[in-house]
Amino acid sequence: MKEPLVLGIESSCDETGVGIVRGTKLLANTVSSSMDEHVRFGGVIPEIASRAHLDAMVPTLTEALETAGVTLEDVDALAVTSGPGLAGALMVGVCAAKALAVATGKPLYAINHLVAHVGVGLLDGGVYGGALPEDLGALLVSGGHTEILRVRNIASDVEMLGSTIDDAAGEAYDKVARLLGLGYPGGPAIDRLAKDGDPRAFRFPRGLTQPKYMGSPEAPGPHRYDWSFSGLKTAVARCVEQYEAAGKPVPVADIAASFQEAVVDVVTSKAVLACREHGLRNLLLGGGVAANSRLRELTAERCASAGISLAVPPFSLCTDNGAMVAALAARVIMDGRAPSELSFAPDSSLPVTTVSA
Repeated sequence: MKEPLVLGIESSCDETGVGIVRGTKLLANTVSSSMDEHVRFGGVIPEIASRAHLDAMVPTLTEALETAGVTLEDVDALAVTSGPGLAGALMVGVCAAKALAVATGKPLYAINHLVAHVGVGLLDGGVYGGALPEDLGALLVSGGHTEILRVRNIASDVEMLGSTIDDAAGEAYDKVARLLGLGYPGGPAIDRLAKDGDPRAFRFPRGLTQPKYMGSPEAPGPHRYDWSFSGLKTAVARCVEQYEAAGKPVPVADIAASFQEAVVDVVTSKAVLACREHGLRNLLLGGGVAANSRLRELTAERCASAGISLAVPPFSLCTDNGAMVAALAARVIMDGRAPSELSFAPDSSLPVTTVSA
């Protein structure tokens, strides 16, 4: 099929997304979020997210079909996130997709959530206008993932160059926001407050940047392109404790700004390093934390200095959504890949090398 009409379902975390694309043209991108239900817990509760997906799946599907002006009978293929993500949340989306596949007789494609974030670059009118460039890297920064990928062929050849070995960047934002009394989600709150603070007030650690981890281009260390945010989170906690123990007001804005600078400094420096050393002249920045103003600013600055072309999708396509799943599935179909067997199971730790199960 040259321009397959694909319906994609995403349910890896707390967003229920249904997107519809025709080839590389976006027809609908409907998302229902359960974030408000997790606020009082300070983070996503998997059981609550799963139940919210159950409630939202049919209304979100109906709205997407109405927005696209198509019916299930018109659809050529179905696609669903099969991993990585929260096991229970993934199960809801996979079961819904399998039920639709059985009921309609449409082929079903199990899609990798992380690679799908790069798939939004395939959409017309988007960052790359329907075709991904050669020498492409992808920096994905979200509440659950922080990775740098090399994309040779998005349908069949994707390689992980580096990732976080503990907390994701977005997870670190949420935990530090809780320490500072800023609530959930932490990313937007810290980004806003950091504008009033001094990013040089505190020198918080940049994890995995010591020579023993970095090595050299000729002899790379064990974590040359990896990140760690657990030590940074602990350093912020100790800083807050010292002020409280001394009975002094905590300089929340300065801590927020210094924390944010530590995160974006190490994320962007390692991402650009990976691109330069692997000959990647194009970089796509995706994931929910791509909305962070300082991350966008410093990534653009360092990419420009390194001669790397940076692309950032619209925010609605950076966060988890069904359109990215449908877009990647459409490319997989156009590359002649066979649909998935209905016996596939969701995989919460699905590697990026498995683009479609």
